Amino acid sequence: MSKYFTARGLLRTGALLMCMCLAACSDGTGSVQSFITRVEHEPGGRVAPLPKVPKYETFTYDDQNMRSPFVPSEPVGLGTVRPDFRRPRQYLEHFPLDALRMVGTITVHGRIYGLVQTKDGIVHRVTIGNYMGLSDGRIVQITPTQIRLVEIVPNGLGGFMKRPAALGLE
Repeated sequence: MSKYFTARGLLRTGALLMCMCLAACSDGTGSVQSFITRVEHEPGGRVAPLPKVPKYETFTYDDQNMRSPFVPSEPVGLGTVRPDFRRPRQYLEHFPLDALRMVGTITVHGRIYGLVQTKDGIVHRVTIGNYMGLSDGRIVQITPTQIRLVEIVPNGLGGFMKRPAALGLE
């Protein structure tokens, strides 16, 4: 057996540890106390003056007849505008409008069709009344340079509103 694990060795080791702990607990605040004394005897500095406060100018709100910005302009709720969730979705409604490109128009038997290309390069023929885009965008007008739609989007108040959108010829 080692000399440290005997009763006498454990007693010596314990006494040594106790002496080390007591030495660590000595009053070592002399340098801190001298620093505090030196700082207390130094003269105090000047405090900068407070900045000048500008004169307050009043404002009179004279537009009492205008609509309050805190009241919604249209009634809150579902209203009459809403998407038809029972309507079967058309193929171009799977793409966001910015992923579609108008590449031209074609007239067949006096009826004008828009030519819309998807990202995969396939060109689709659309006419007034067709839908495209992710927001129930219904085509309302086709010109040689533009396809105009009316989308139904959330209004932020729990209902929906109509919003115009367009695809231009590139």
